[in-house]
Amino acid sequence: MKKNITVTVKNLHITYKSLKKTSIRASWKQIGHKAELFHALKGVSFEIEEGKILGIIGKNGSGKSTMLKAIAGIFSPDKGSIDLHGNSISLLSIGVGFNRKLTGKENIYLSGMLLGFSEEEIKRKEKEIIKFADIGDFINKPVKTYSSGMYSKLAFAITAILETDIMLIDEVLSVGDVKFKEKSYNKMKELISDEHRTVIIVSHSLGTIKELCNEVLWLNDGKVMMIGKPEEVIPKYEEFMRQN
Repeated sequence: MKKNITVTVKNLHITYKSLKKTSIRASWKQIGHKAELFHALKGVSFEIEEGKILGIIGKNGSGKSTMLKAIAGIFSPDKGSIDLHGNSISLLSIGVGFNRKLTGKENIYLSGMLLGFSEEEIKRKEKEIIKFADIGDFINKPVKTYSSGMYSKLAFAITAILETDIMLIDEVLSVGDVKFKEKSYNKMKELISDEHRTVIIVSHSLGTIKELCNEVLWLNDGKVMMIGKPEEVIPKYEEFMRQN
């Protein structure tokens, strides 16, 4: 029996306007000039079934994080469409989602409400989130005072405890101290064991992709090179990287 489709991406194109970063003097010279166009995604199409754990791989600049942020609704496509089929979604990515002036505790509620949870639902999970994040008294301090590791701990705790239908994970399983890495990795395995939850993971760690994912999407220069089972896609990707 075929499972329900949770994510449908059709002919997705996303273009950035950007200035080349060279030197301060060169940057000043470019003021008033037309910014260069960078085509981050070029006609990407795929579908994900309910319960699938999709890993997205590719070299730096291939469009992996852009793809996740587009699915999360942060980036709008220039062309094409993304359909989540009515499912709730959360994005776990460093530098996304917190108001740096608010405390960690206040951000728990802000993030939860942005994910579509009621204040009462968040309140029931608050102690569990704080315990999992394990950042001590910093939970009552502004997020702008956090280290990247503390930021990541709280972001992961919120996403992991306030469970959504679709979870997007962008290069955060390798952040934090050894103890937290192990705890977050085990929590991730627990979450993806739910056959009704769909998870999309971006990671440079092919070991993580092999262990956690049952499907892999390989992006290169904004285009889909291959999609299939990890044992089929990863060897092709590794061979490509050795030759390029």
